[in-house]
Amino acid sequence: MKRYLFLFIALIAFPLISTAQINGQVFDAETNQPLPGANVVVEDTQTGTSTDAEGEFTIDAEEGDVLVISFVGYNTQEVTAEQGMEIFLQPDEEMLGEIVVSSNVIDIARARETPVAVSTITPAEISQEIGNQEFPEIMNKTPGAYATKQSGGYGDSRISLRGFDQNNTAFLINGQPVNDMENGWVYWSNWQGLTDVASGIQIQRGLGATNLAVPSVGGTISIFTKTAEQEKGGSVSQLVGNDGYTKTAASYNTGLGDNGWSASFLLSYWQGNGYVNNTSGEGWTYFGAVGYDPNDSHSFNLSVLGAGQWHHQRGTNVSIRDFQNFGDDGIDPRWNSNGGTLNGEAFNMERNFYNKPLATLNWDWNISDNVSLATSLYGSAGRGGGTGPRGNNYFNSAIDLYPFGGGQYQEDLTAHYLEGGDGAASRKEDGSINFDNVVDVNRSTTSGYNGALGAYNGQLIGSHGYSENGVNNAVLVRRASMNSHNWFGGISKLEAEVDKFTLSLGVDLRKYTGYHYRALNNLMGLDGYFSGGDDSNGNQNSLGKILESENTIEASPFHDTGISGPKIDYYNLGLVNWQGVNGMVEYDSGDMFTAVIQGGVSNQSYQREDFFDQQGNALSEKKNVLGGYVKGGANFNISDRHNVFANAGFISKQPLFDAVFPGFANDINPDLQNEQITSIELGYGYTSYAFDVNVNLYSTVWGNRFVERTIPDPNNPNQDATAQFDDVDQRHNGIEVETTVRPTNNLRLDGTLSVGDWKYTNNFNATLFDEDRNEIGTSTLYTDGVKVGDAAQFVGYLGADYRLGDWSIDAGYRYVDNLYANYSITDDAFADPDNEGALKLPSYGLVDLGSTFRFDFFGQSASLRVNVNNLFDTTYISESETNYHAASGDETWNGIHNRNFVWFGFGRTWNASLKYNF
Repeated sequence: MKRYLFLFIALIAFPLISTAQINGQVFDAETNQPLPGANVVVEDTQTGTSTDAEGEFTIDAEEGDVLVISFVGYNTQEVTAEQGMEIFLQPDEEMLGEIVVSSNVIDIARARETPVAVSTITPAEISQEIGNQEFPEIMNKTPGAYATKQSGGYGDSRISLRGFDQNNTAFLINGQPVNDMENGWVYWSNWQGLTDVASGIQIQRGLGATNLAVPSVGGTISIFTKTAEQEKGGSVSQLVGNDGYTKTAASYNTGLGDNGWSASFLLSYWQGNGYVNNTSGEGWTYFGAVGYDPNDSHSFNLSVLGAGQWHHQRGTNVSIRDFQNFGDDGIDPRWNSNGGTLNGEAFNMERNFYNKPLATLNWDWNISDNVSLATSLYGSAGRGGGTGPRGNNYFNSAIDLYPFGGGQYQEDLTAHYLEGGDGAASRKEDGSINFDNVVDVNRSTTSGYNGALGAYNGQLIGSHGYSENGVNNAVLVRRASMNSHNWFGGISKLEAEVDKFTLSLGVDLRKYTGYHYRALNNLMGLDGYFSGGDDSNGNQNSLGKILESENTIEASPFHDTGISGPKIDYYNLGLVNWQGVNGMVEYDSGDMFTAVIQGGVSNQSYQREDFFDQQGNALSEKKNVLGGYVKGGANFNISDRHNVFANAGFISKQPLFDAVFPGFANDINPDLQNEQITSIELGYGYTSYAFDVNVNLYSTVWGNRFVERTIPDPNNPNQDATAQFDDVDQRHNGIEVETTVRPTNNLRLDGTLSVGDWKYTNNFNATLFDEDRNEIGTSTLYTDGVKVGDAAQFVGYLGADYRLGDWSIDAGYRYVDNLYANYSITDDAFADPDNEGALKLPSYGLVDLGSTFRFDFFGQSASLRVNVNNLFDTTYISESETNYHAASGDETWNGIHNRNFVWFGFGRTWNASLKYNF
């Protein structure tokens, strides 16, 4: 593989030679002062330079060429080259390189000004490289980021920053927080449309620059979307990819009219069979924005973004030996133990479906020359959930399809099906499921109903627990677990510039209601389903209620999701409100020194309402928890090339919803406490056209965590005890490097390096409580020095981009090491002082290749793009869900015990797209 890399670099390393030169100077249009460090590039090439300390430049170009002049914080200009030219750039607070920012509520980190570690991904990079990849994967080149496809279904990906998962990384879309208000997670299947409408991404690692009190432990990922663009025109595109993937998109911008109105629209449709077996899916992305600029003082923008989709999933864990024993020879990363056929079509017990439209109204008001008010109001009504099996099907060996835990290792499909024979009647020779046989077994083993509900006499009724009067609980049906929500919020920021100071004061208000329940989706051949579990029915609960086919919902994002219909198993609401205030003081000397201090306080209120189970306490008391942060930093520009910065901060982070109401009950946790995060960072930067480099050193402590574990009662082995561990801490130290080199006018090299040392800081003691909450003893977790898992602690990336006129080719190599298994520190292994710690997974390296050709078509611009990911079809483990260490004599794969449940990354994939602009 190395010789291919060397050959590739050798082929692209021959520069074009230019002989003519143009001299000029770049100024700030408001101050008439020279702009050092501005970029000057010949249009559609990589021929470029940057201005010196006096704003002067010399570039290999000829008179008549088009030069593109850009500088962070200023409008980009395109000018015709001529000797001795002078260019005056207009400042624009709403510009971030190529990225158009939709509102001033968005907090942007600016190069050589904001003292945080930041990386920016441009619209061109997103549109070219994302193809049919998952949206978070575009950030894998960023230092500190680790994104995987997880189980491999469309939208089932995740990303971490500096070793912190999505619960502890803040995600903003146009400045609005989108982490789930209850569990803090981000479901990328809800945001499939971001690949079509994203106009840029800024990854602020560490404390970040946002004023909002958001979970910026690992960092803040700020995503910008299209607005009502003021340039008239549109585009159509067609993308095709591996495994039947297609996406068709069309967009149009009206442009800014004389009356100040503008509008933009986008619609796209995608579908695919999925790289993983039985993970097909499809979805629509819809976007519309209307802008109104009545005068220089006011600007309005109303937008609606949504991405309704459904996709089959691979939610059941798969062991290494399952990957080996099923599917093609060797490791088959496509294997899916959930998949099969029903009525001759692909069918899967696990299917995700969701539609989450987000509506936003932005109003920017320039009150005076130095005072402005930016306000954003938003609302979202997410509807959907995921399907899965329901019923005690494991009582019937013919439909006992899914492994269950037990023994030293969890049971995998090899033990369950190949060795134990469970479910053999309903699995085919290749291990896939014959769901037609499941239907037959459901019907053949269920006798007619003969209970008190006479209208159902003789019908075939199944259930999950009830097994009287002819009701059969040894059946398998498909239920839908629903997690819908209504979410409304508002952000407003008042900003004033006083001499060299910028002062801001903001508010952040959110109101969230989460709807959690189960509904029937597919009766799998039965006539009805007996539903208990609803204690609110009183005497009716002894009879339960029978739901028929008309009471089922479709697993589709654009149909009734049953929020007002009959429900089974559970039905509760999560009520979360948020009130926050924040402030900032920033000092800017003008060209050398900036300093900022930010602070905020927030109140988060929690309340839980249960319509089924918590009789006598259906609506919990409301719990208010205060949190907040303080952070600050400074940046010093040593010269027009060198700068250094430092920042530090403290965050008091409110707990997640389930920590407030443990055990799915309405009783408030009496031991509730905030997590505490402290962070410090140092950075250095050097910039020129030929060479840029940024280096960051960081140390973050995530502490005061509360962990609860159930263990056998040492005084009564027949009962359970609860161990409550307080003040659990982990420290994340690391160094990050990001660099760009332009050795020739046509060649650009990009490199990043992340080296982390993330581990638990000590052993942790716990107090033991019996079932009656009496203190009965202590327990210890032996985690001192244990590595943090689920994200690579060493990642290196090298990319090359070579342009020759209208054609370009780019390649990247990414090396991953020091990746440890995901685990819980409450696993039994960590009760042993001699435990082996975290399981280290094999390192791996991946090569991606892409090429773009731009051409004219009927007088308009068009482009053809081809991407090949994992060019050499490398087999690798991207994450492990278990932490089993291999002993002598154990069967292994690359040194890893083959009983571990892992996700293998995708093999070679490809996509090609054709885009026409008009």
